[in-house]
Formats: sequence, structure tokens, C-alpha cells
Amino acid sequence: MNVVFRVDASVEIGSGHLMRCLTLADALKPNGAKVLFVCRNAPGSMADLVTSRGYECATIDGPLLGHEDDARETGAHVARRWPSGATWVVVDHYGLDEKWEKLMRPLARNVMVIDDLANRRHDCDLLLDQNYYVGQERRYAGLVPASTRCLLGPAHVLLRPEFVSARRALRRRAEDVRSIFVFFGSTDPTNQTQQALRGIDSLSLSDVCVDVVVGNANPHREDIRAFCKLRPWARFHCQISNMAELIAGADIGIGAGGAAMWERCALGLPTLTVVFADNQFQTTSDVATTGAIAYLGWAGDLSAEDYASAIRQYLDHPDDLAPISAAALQLIDASVDGAALVIRAMAEFSDMKVSG
Repeated sequence: MNVVFRVDASVEIGSGHLMRCLTLADALKPNGAKVLFVCRNAPGSMADLVTSRGYECATIDGPLLGHEDDARETGAHVARRWPSGATWVVVDHYGLDEKWEKLMRPLARNVMVIDDLANRRHDCDLLLDQNYYVGQERRYAGLVPASTRCLLGPAHVLLRPEFVSARRALRRRAEDVRSIFVFFGSTDPTNQTQQALRGIDSLSLSDVCVDVVVGNANPHREDIRAFCKLRPWARFHCQISNMAELIAGADIGIGAGGAAMWERCALGLPTLTVVFADNQFQTTSDVATTGAIAYLGWAGDLSAEDYASAIRQYLDHPDDLAPISAAALQLIDASVDGAALVIRAMAEFSDMKVSG
């Protein structure tokens, strides 16, 4: 089974698309799949992370100009790797749609789309939208062929194995707030991390520790590192591999919607959640209606004082956190492996035998 992932990461768009594709690739590997990533070369592309995980990463230079150019360059990389074609092309990209996917048909037996916008047409055999939406079963009506199999909702969330293990060993959280987890994604271009830290700093907390996580592609990481170094309550982490451990050990989180929101929900972390971009808005606001997060609104509208006020509310009323945690855990069934469900669906279109 030869699988091509067409996905990008950058300072501007973040790393969420790439990270969920890496999670799926890691789950495919034990089933004998051979994987190629095709990524556009841009600041914060994280191609080094792909290769460090043992995958070949072919790059495309320059900005995304059009479906035909991108398909031609992607196809050239596929043909060099597998002259007889790929079993699957998996595309996770807001800038590509059915036009690009149709051009991939001669190069691959099947096409899979990972999406969460439902704002354009697709020509695919399998579509994955792992997010929660009110009325999600109707979101792609008229946007995909009738033959397309749609995998919708948090049951299909692509979580790394360490999150599944951490969920099984999840502790009962403290009745008061002793540990705060701060992560606004790998890039955080508007530097909400430092905005939130200034809010925490203004509270003059002496008995709370704060784990601050940034990615290598974060353009503000050195300023954040310096800020944390001067605060005894702050512990700085960059491009870590123990994210699940930090989330499981925290009592409250601060971060953005998107893929990282599902990691926090999977471990029941009550989180002050903000929105960075339009693609995060609907699912984040819909999740808020379930009580699984504390939704603060758009990141660009928030000040350090806003973060401080929201944190102070839960410091003063820690009993309000338990219902948020319970609702978050209820959104994702710990006994369901989302990546395994996706792989089984892929196997039904091909001759792959699924292990386990």
C-alpha cells in the first residue's frame, strides 16, 4: 500500500494539518504502508519533522499558484517514487478541491480528503472530518459524490497513541488549580502565548506552576523563553514529545481551537479556548455548546487582562471545572481508536490487510 500525503504547514497556517497526517501515517506504518509526504516549501514547513519521523518528504517551491501546477508537481514526485502509481492520495489542504483531486485520479487508485470546512466540492472515495458540528451528518451533502464514504465526528479523531495511553491512566484532577497548561499551536503568529502569560503574571500566583509549550516554528519562541526564564512559576518547553503527559498533569489549559483542542478534550482538560481563524470558529463554538470548553472568543480581541480575568474566575470557583472536564471526556470515547477506524475504511477500498 503506497500512500501519498499532500499537506502543508507554515507559520501562517500552522501545523495542525501536518500533525494529523503524521498521526495517520504512523498508524499506517505497522500495516506495511509505504508513505511519501509532498509539502510546499515555506517558512515553518516542518519538513525536518517529517523526515525525523522516518518519512520521505518531497517539497514544492514557491506559493500555491493553482490546481494544475500543484497537481503537476505533486504527480511528478509520485511518479518518481512509484512509477506504477500510488494506492492512496490523501490531501489535507484548504487550497485544493475537486479540480486537483480529479487530476490525481490517473496517479492513484483512491483519493481521500481530510477537511473541516465543508465549503467546496470534492472528488474523493473517502472523506474525513474529525470535528464536532451541530448537524454534522448533513455538512457534505451535495459536496461529494454519492459514492463517497464520509467519516464524521470526534469518534474519528486522529490522536497519537500516547493520548490513548494517557486517557486510560488519567488521574482525578485536584479540587483546586495548581497547574496551568499553555499552548496556542506550533506557530502562534499573533503571540497569544505571551499575552496569556502576561495575564497570568499579573495575578501574582505563588502556588501555581505553568507549563508553556511552543513549536520550533514559533517566531516568538526566544522572547517567550526569556520571559519564562525570569518567572519561577513558568516552565518553558519547545517542540516536545510528551504533550499528553503535560495535558494529563494540568488542572486547566489555555489554547486555541483546532486539532490541539481534541487532544485536550481527550484528556478532559478544562481549557480557556480561543479562535485564531475562520476555519476554527464553527467547530469551536459548537463544541462550546456541549460545555466541553470555556470559550473566550477571537484571540485578536483579547487582552492580557481578559486572560487574567478568565483564569481568576476558575481560581476562585474551581468547582466549575469538573463539569467542563466531564463534558470534554464525553465527546471522545476512550475505547475508540480514531486512526484505526480510518485505516479500516481505507482497507475496504484496497487489498490491505489491517493488523490487530
